[in-house]
Amino acid sequence: MRDVMNARPDIIALALAEDIGTGDVTVEAFTDPTSQSVARIIARQEGCLAGCSVAAEVFRRVDSSLCVSVEHSDGDLLGSGDCALRISGATGSLLTAERTALNFIQRLSGVATMTRKFVQAVAGTGAVILDTRKTTPGLRALEKLAVAAGGGTNHRMGLFDRILVKDNHLAGGAEISMLPDAIRRARDLYPNICVEIEADTMDQVRAYFGMTGVDVILLDNMTLDQIREAVRLRPPHIRLEASGGVNLSTVRGIAETGVDFISVGALTHSAPAVDFSLELS
Repeated sequence: MRDVMNARPDIIALALAEDIGTGDVTVEAFTDPTSQSVARIIARQEGCLAGCSVAAEVFRRVDSSLCVSVEHSDGDLLGSGDCALRISGATGSLLTAERTALNFIQRLSGVATMTRKFVQAVAGTGAVILDTRKTTPGLRALEKLAVAAGGGTNHRMGLFDRILVKDNHLAGGAEISMLPDAIRRARDLYPNICVEIEADTMDQVRAYFGMTGVDVILLDNMTLDQIREAVRLRPPHIRLEASGGVNLSTVRGIAETGVDFISVGALTHSAPAVDFSLELS
């Protein structure tokens, strides 16, 4: 987590600059600078915790003299009323850091909680729930950590760590007949990177099964019958990923086809925030 938070651009610094700007005028006008308080970040509903370390770092960045105690780890299931974080020190510093810390922990716990629901929905099938690149700009690393906290598995971080040939790549000129040569070039250039190809039809699936160098085939918006057929026909060295139209009502049926992976954009683009609040005493 520390490596992610220290990466550039510095997400925490950006968030604090956005909120504090030239200074917290309310704290400056209404808070006694000698006042000391204890604050607790409390869950107001059940959820899977993520972002607790990020929230803790927010308080430390605002005031390094604050005493911060992390009460639960990312991935823990919290009930309403459970304390995730306890902070003590200057009252003004606690109030200045409050909203930014809560924004991180609410958003990331929402992602972890959504992920946990999908992981539980496919339990026992062997299918792995994957995230996507449909993330909040600038927050991808943190949101993918939240997916992992919820029990999911990270797909590619970006365009640099996996080759994924999609329909638009083919529309852009990479015809199917050219793919074997392109895959060989990719293997020469990036021997340690996974090669994945998106298939929209069973004809494409059959064609890709015969291509050397393909690791994963992405079955995009296929019916359950088509996915089962792909599972039945696949060579043993190729893994299958299902994507498109995946929600909590459909994911179990998709998993029961025998597919290896199910990628779910909703983990990051549609996860509702988990409600947390800061109590001051």
